[in-house]
Amino acid sequence: MNTKASLLFLLFIHSGCYLLAQSSKDAGLSLIDRETAEAFVSFLASDELEGREAGSRGGHIAGVYLVSCLKQMGLAPLEDSYYQPFEAYSRERQKKQRFQVEPDSIDVIKQETVYRILAMRNVLAKIEGMRKNEYVVIGAHYDHLGIDPDLVGDQIYNGADDNASGVSAVLQIARAFIASGVQPERTIVFAFWDGEEKGLLGSRYFTQNFSGMDQVKGYLNFDMIGRNNDESNPNQVVYFYTEAHPAFGDWLKNDVAKYKLSLVPSYRPWERPVSGSDNSSFARLDIPVIWYHTDGHPDYHMPSDHADKINWNKLVDITKAAYLNLWNLANEPAY
Repeated sequence: MNTKASLLFLLFIHSGCYLLAQSSKDAGLSLIDRETAEAFVSFLASDELEGREAGSRGGHIAGVYLVSCLKQMGLAPLEDSYYQPFEAYSRERQKKQRFQVEPDSIDVIKQETVYRILAMRNVLAKIEGMRKNEYVVIGAHYDHLGIDPDLVGDQIYNGADDNASGVSAVLQIARAFIASGVQPERTIVFAFWDGEEKGLLGSRYFTQNFSGMDQVKGYLNFDMIGRNNDESNPNQVVYFYTEAHPAFGDWLKNDVAKYKLSLVPSYRPWERPVSGSDNSSFARLDIPVIWYHTDGHPDYHMPSDHADKINWNKLVDITKAAYLNLWNLANEPAY
């Protein structure tokens, strides 16, 4: 075969592989739908889970549910177990100190005569990449505020938007990647954080203890992606991303147009996104971050945060956009 023929053959093979990957990516995208989103959110935000407070019975049930979903999809645990158990410590509650997971802080607290311990667990799964020791992480916290027995009327903080909406996105995206049949270049970690409402405890513990943190190339976060801050602008979504990576903004702009997603993003490049949600735990280590959020609303941290108020179409389109983001995070050589 002469040089020209060899080049044409390689071009043909490369084009064929590209078209196959594109087709597989679209096949995964097509599985992200409202029916599945409703199923996930409605269960997690049901009264039976009692508000999913970290360390509570309802929070424990939510974790078991997530593991059952991951097993059914065929995802492997990140390490030996899907659960990453951890403990947080605090001084006696009258001293009004937040729980801590840092070893130095725990050592100080243990010097007290009386202190508190809260047992929690992250849920972690993976799709192993061709470069198995290079990682991208996608996550959402699954805990909420539990029950207030002293409230008159509704006593359960169901947390449909905060953050069953985000959890549903991670689950749908995991399912979509499995359906694509394509092994990503980088290993994808699907993370469900416990204890976010008590101080980002789960993501803080993970970033302190995961042995591969120095090879994490990006983090995609969800926290409240199912409501409208302004009912006259129901397609609005805030898109925070690390300013040093302008490609993240380009990805979303291109995908909104290409896939005709009904989203009106507010692009918020941020030099170092170290506040707001679990993105903080990664940004503090200078890991590039993407974070989807739809702003506050009157039901934020209220018992009225119910599933019947979710904007399902927007939730689905944000999930699709994030699936496409994650595809790039897991496969692009550089960004």
